[in-house]
Amino acid sequence: MLSAYPLWLRAPLSLFAAGALCHLFTPPVRQLALRLGAVDRPGGRRVNRRPVPRMGGLALSAAFLAAAPLFCAADGPLLGLLCGALLIAALGAADDLLDLRPGLKLLGQLAAAAPALKGGIVLRSVSLPSGESLALPPALAAGLTLLWLVACTNAVNLIDGLDGLAVGVSALGSLSMLLVALSLSAPAVAVLLAALTGACLGFLPYNRSPAQIFMGDAGSQFLGFALGALSVMGLLKFHALVSFFVPLLALSVPLADTLFAVLRRLRRGQSPFRADRGHIHHRLLDLGLSQKQAVAVLYGASSLQGLTAVLLAGTDALSRALCLLPALALGLAVWLCALRGGEG
Repeated sequence: MLSAYPLWLRAPLSLFAAGALCHLFTPPVRQLALRLGAVDRPGGRRVNRRPVPRMGGLALSAAFLAAAPLFCAADGPLLGLLCGALLIAALGAADDLLDLRPGLKLLGQLAAAAPALKGGIVLRSVSLPSGESLALPPALAAGLTLLWLVACTNAVNLIDGLDGLAVGVSALGSLSMLLVALSLSAPAVAVLLAALTGACLGFLPYNRSPAQIFMGDAGSQFLGFALGALSVMGLLKFHALVSFFVPLLALSVPLADTLFAVLRRLRRGQSPFRADRGHIHHRLLDLGLSQKQAVAVLYGASSLQGLTAVLLAGTDALSRALCLLPALALGLAVWLCALRGGEG
């Protein structure tokens, strides 16, 4: 069994296997999307200037689901993750084909989270500044975990608006959490994060500008769900306050964009599920940046936040504070700069 191999071998093998599989799966998935008519055409909030097939997330999820079990021993959390990821990818594919209503999508996301919770992927305690941990009642633990999984799922979905943006940001977030998992001695989660990173990198050549295929909801929801679940499995379970900030920093770009989108829509008296053109990438385009420049800015922000997360996990308390402050300042600066682009 490959799961018996040492971590230093399993992690890179998992990354390369998932990357190769995703690169191999993407062209036939592209042909399938064209055959089914799952194509994004120019107009509205879309920034693509020509029709582009979507549903590329099927290649992403298939590569991860095929590679991950090869390098990890089967247990409750792994099976819960794989079942939930399969359900969320199927939900996303259905949305790519049928344009599901927001309420139905939310119900589907909650249903996909159920196997993860059943498998033991639950935030059972929270860390206090004193260093102690506070055990949560089972109902509250399940509710907070559901909220986190749904938030991450929709965060990556909402930021998927430019060529290569969501998959690149997800790769950077996954890579930074992989490095932290290695430093915290969470080998199973590290191998899974390596597979997720590899799948993203295998898809990126087809998705970077000008994109040959979009990941669609099948990919964005899968990536958000997987990142959220893996952060609970490998980071949030540690009884240290720093472990709470690591996934928040690693996923800060999509999470902050989602938070501002919800607040913006509520302030206008609109449904939080109503689509608009006020996301961070739209604001950067309104400032005059090209697609590639806007993606580069957000890649840079994600990289620095991810680096901060890695540094935060392995240093003393004073150094952690010194890492956290500039990270928060950077995130605020990027959004304030984008907000100057108007209310769009």
